[in-house]
Amino acid sequence: MNPAKPESSASPLIALNLPGGGARGAYQVGVLQAIQEFNFAATGQPHRNPFPIITGTSAGAINASVLASHGQSLADGVEQLKHFWCQMQSEHIFRTDLGTVFSYAVRWFCSMYLGFFGFSPPRSLLDNAPLADLLATQLDTNGIRAAIASGALHAIAVTASGYTRSGSACFFQGHPDIQTWHVNRHEGVRTALGVEHLMASSALPLIFPATRINNEYYADGGMRQTAPLRPAIQLGAEKILVISTRDIHQDDPVPEDQLHYPSLGEVGGAMMDIIFLDNLAADLDRLERINKIIDRISAADRRALKLRRIQTLAIMPSEDVRKIAYEHSHEVPGTLRFMLRRFGASGDGNRLRLPSYLLFEPGFCRALIKLGYRDAYNQRQQLETFLEINNK
Repeated sequence: MNPAKPESSASPLIALNLPGGGARGAYQVGVLQAIQEFNFAATGQPHRNPFPIITGTSAGAINASVLASHGQSLADGVEQLKHFWCQMQSEHIFRTDLGTVFSYAVRWFCSMYLGFFGFSPPRSLLDNAPLADLLATQLDTNGIRAAIASGALHAIAVTASGYTRSGSACFFQGHPDIQTWHVNRHEGVRTALGVEHLMASSALPLIFPATRINNEYYADGGMRQTAPLRPAIQLGAEKILVISTRDIHQDDPVPEDQLHYPSLGEVGGAMMDIIFLDNLAADLDRLERINKIIDRISAADRRALKLRRIQTLAIMPSEDVRKIAYEHSHEVPGTLRFMLRRFGASGDGNRLRLPSYLLFEPGFCRALIKLGYRDAYNQRQQLETFLEINNK
């Protein structure tokens, strides 16, 4: 049985799915800004929230939580997100000062070569303590509770990956009739969302330290999220709008004849793509096949099998984000640039995969916001039809 719908919600129940992507998450803000303008132009209601269900992972979890904090006003949520990303700097996310970076490098060296003297390695490559302080100013837990109580928000969910139990947890807050679930190492956990859940969901493996919640250490939700659309479906969505941080259908160019062995930076960038993009593409394809099967069976069989057709629309960058990262690579703090160069994550092409996830600088973020805004306007008719904006 589907969870009860909020009283103010029109059928069908629409979910917004925001996948991860580190600094690439700024792209999602541009798309949302355009949607807000479409919504206002059609309804004259700047505060109407067309997304009663909001789910996110990693940077997408941060965007989702800010929107949910302003669940009774899409305009306020988008404005908060735009301010958040336009003022972004790497030092707001992780420590970039020379002393911290140097001390981490020394600890890594000592643990590798002097480990028998009791030197232990740091828990990650970077210290993201500043992010916790930043999120404390952005997450309005009272706003989430008020949006749910008013019926403007049905549920907000963020996903994190557990290291000990080798599964993922979807931490959600929403309508009291929503049931928890446990399917294929993926569980839905009802909770009051806090900064710790966002820190866990956005803890890029190896790069940022894991976050402890109760008796488990959690890291980036994309690691074990083999079905990124599942949280929205479990929460009752009948339509899902996905704002990806890269064109998931885009093929990389054929390698040149003379190949170099992939650097650690290139390997890390490829891992990020797998975590944030490959599973999403597979899940969208899987859902499309299921919809085709559902279309061929009777309504009675659908009810007996508890199947429902779920529409999806994916908005994704029309330009290669790595090229945009290359244009703004000069913005990377010197200490981080030095570290990335040592890992072979500088230059162009695939070497910029990893930096594009870590380039939390205003120029790069604003360029992605503009790209998202432009892409949304180029698909305005599709978005308005999918979100049924003109019907409100």
